[in-house]
Amino acid sequence: MNERLNGINVFVQAVEAGSFSGAAARLHQTRSAVAKTIARMEERLGVRLFHRTTRSQALTDAGQSYYERCVRALAELDAGAASIGSGRNEPTGRLRISVPVQFGRLFVAPLMMDLARRHPQLEIEISFSDRVVDLIDEGFDLGLRVGPLPDTSSLAARHLGHQRMLICAAPSYMAQHGRPRQVEEITRHAGIVYARGRVVKEWMVGAGDEKARAFMPQQRMLLDDLQVIADAAASGMGLAWLPCWLVAPYVKRGELEVLFDCGEMQASVMHIVWPHTPYMPAKLRVAIDTLLEVTPIYLAKAEATPALPAA
Repeated sequence: MNERLNGINVFVQAVEAGSFSGAAARLHQTRSAVAKTIARMEERLGVRLFHRTTRSQALTDAGQSYYERCVRALAELDAGAASIGSGRNEPTGRLRISVPVQFGRLFVAPLMMDLARRHPQLEIEISFSDRVVDLIDEGFDLGLRVGPLPDTSSLAARHLGHQRMLICAAPSYMAQHGRPRQVEEITRHAGIVYARGRVVKEWMVGAGDEKARAFMPQQRMLLDDLQVIADAAASGMGLAWLPCWLVAPYVKRGELEVLFDCGEMQASVMHIVWPHTPYMPAKLRVAIDTLLEVTPIYLAKAEATPALPAA
């Protein structure tokens, strides 16, 4: 019975990953082990589950029918395990999380380390990537997304807050070049600009109900790493347009001063997302609760952030 249940899970993973190699990566097995498990299932059932060629893999009609039944069976088993374990409330097992690189390094990773210390049976795996990861196809339990969410019925989401953007500079830079008092003046100042693949990101500024406007300083340096931009600004190289959570520690240390708060723009909304599931395992719930409790603090404005002055 154990082998049969394990085979069902391997089969479902092979379907959802789109290949035996993908299933092997999710299950931490070899491709040959996955292939042997599927072959044994086909022999036991007396049908072919997959049409396989050297280039592609697709379910047979029998395989599609069997897959749908297997998914329902596994969901019932998971729901049963969750109901039994709900009284325990102790998160266990592996939790796979996908996060944006910089925010993940600075804030999510320390939170998850603390979570792992408090729950020894919890195994946490974090992937740092700024691309939009397909949580279901790539086998993630949880992700953080910056920007508007696409319409999807396969994901659940909780709103974390808005990633406010701030224009800042070092006291040493302003001592030498002066402090811009109006937002239009930044075009006359040196800027450290985010650019990737020769595409330069404009600085969008908007206060209250005011429509966001695009500004661009004189491009002193072009970089594709936010942390390096913050460090360059703190060293006096020029103005920088950065998210509040990255600026705040520099402001606290006196290395940067906030010149303008660029306003809450809808494109910078931040969410926690996870695949829809008929139940929520303790490991997922405790991670979501931790992020909801602590992360909005990092999305608050940096200390002593002034309002945007009128033009």
